[in-house]
Amino acid sequence: MPKPFCKKCLLADIDIDGLYKQVSDLIAVMPDDVKVSSEVYNHRLETCKQCDRLENGICAECGCFVELRAASKRNYCPSVYKYW
Repeated sequence: MPKPFCKKCLLADIDIDGLYKQVSDLIAVMPDDVKVSSEVYNHRLETCKQCDRLENGICAECGCFVELRAASKRNYCPSVYKYW
């Protein structure tokens, strides 16, 4: 049975067909000089969880997987408000 729609969940919370594993595997192979610290990463995710544009682990503003976007130093919040 599919899990219900979750407005405030990350992929880690819902894991649609193993998608979170795929995303976390991509994060794991990112070079360390490209990744943010775990503190910054967790802060970004907490910020995303408060955003109205988060839908099932995907940013409705740009269509990215927020866990993947939040892991990279060069990325930023796509909202006009640039939350991070």
